Amino acid sequence: MKKNLIFKVKEENELMKFLEEKLQGKSRNNIKSLLKNGQVLVNNARISQFNHKLEIGDDVIISTSRITENSLRGITVIFEDDDIIAIEKAEGLLSMATDKEKEKTAYNIVRTYLKAKDERAKVFIVHRLDRGTSGVMIFAKNPETQQKLQTGWQDIVKERIYVAVVEGRVEKDKDTIVSYLKENSAMVTYSSDKKIDGSKKAITHYEVLNRSRGYSLVEANIETGRKNQIRVHMQSIGHSVAGDKKYGAKTNPLRRIGLHARTIVFVHPTTGKTISLKTKIPGKFAGMFRETRKK
Repeated sequence: MKKNLIFKVKEENELMKFLEEKLQGKSRNNIKSLLKNGQVLVNNARISQFNHKLEIGDDVIISTSRITENSLRGITVIFEDDDIIAIEKAEGLLSMATDKEKEKTAYNIVRTYLKAKDERAKVFIVHRLDRGTSGVMIFAKNPETQQKLQTGWQDIVKERIYVAVVEGRVEKDKDTIVSYLKENSAMVTYSSDKKIDGSKKAITHYEVLNRSRGYSLVEANIETGRKNQIRVHMQSIGHSVAGDKKYGAKTNPLRRIGLHARTIVFVHPTTGKTISLKTKIPGKFAGMFRETRKK
């Protein structure tokens, strides 16, 4: 059996560049496969991001243990250490179990993935994404980390950025939406300019990345994390998220809700380091626009 390869980082670098330097016998596609299959670890955390920043003293390990695609169907692991695992969730996948669906959830896939490596492993829910929304989710590996993340969420999380395909041409290049949100008895969240009993203040900063006939590609930075916040706020300005019939959409060009949790920046509750996790704009989103300006 082949032994794992271990490299010590002697100067700051990006992971892909470092691997190309150290694995000169392998092509760029070979290295991408190692990252995709969970075979690259930095300080014992599996990393799949090409541009992950390496610091002096880091240990980079090339593992002989391959994580199969079937075991991860519906998720991509983008960060992992002793306390946290972060994934990119596919649209259509529930975050956690409901009365109707208990097995096919992001939570269960992550749990199965972790237990394949260590039967004693556990996973704890920190936050959720709607079934129709894809993007970054964070799970805790122990109850202490879960508690720290949930109780200190507003201070720990520095940025949560989404991209959305919305109906119509959003005229303002950028703006901020501030309102009060409340869920009614039919489980529909609605927006009000004034505070009412049970409502919570919600703040969304948005910027238009691109426009095409009938649609706009919008980046939304949420200052508050209320339920269905972006979906309700975009409806409130007359530009519902494409495919979001619940909140006013008339069209469904993507055959899904056009919302993706692209970026999360947070302070690690154990190490104190700032962790920035960023995913690509979904190809279907970008494909609706001839020229997507990357942020």
